[in-house]
Amino acid sequence: MGARKRLRADKRKEENKSIAFAKLRNSSITPRKMRLVADLIRGEEVNKALNILQHDSKDASVSLGKLLRSAVANWEQKNEDKSIEETTLFVKSIEVGSAGMLKRIQPAPQGRAHRIRKRSNHVTIVVDGRDAE
Repeated sequence: MGARKRLRADKRKEENKSIAFAKLRNSSITPRKMRLVADLIRGEEVNKALNILQHDSKDASVSLGKLLRSAVANWEQKNEDKSIEETTLFVKSIEVGSAGMLKRIQPAPQGRAHRIRKRSNHVTIVVDGRDAE
């Protein structure tokens, strides 16, 4: 590895020190319903986001709450030298993408059949920390 490439890699590693992420794969909730809840917490501070998810009545909020707590735990593992009380964690980004579809058939009138698409999704949450000054 060349000197410039190594310096750039070290710089990228240092920038990613404060970032932690968690992924939820193949969740059985449709991506559209998951995005409605994900939009509520995008850019919010972690404690406020957890509070929003706890008081939301949608089923997607339960899954996102667990995923957000997992991302915070990943941040704590990555930054053992920093205190979570002194650092303000926030949801840097949250992405909801579609996963595979289960295709089913539902009987319809006059011998026909309608296709039912049971959609699922993948969610990625990125948590970033700022030092409280």
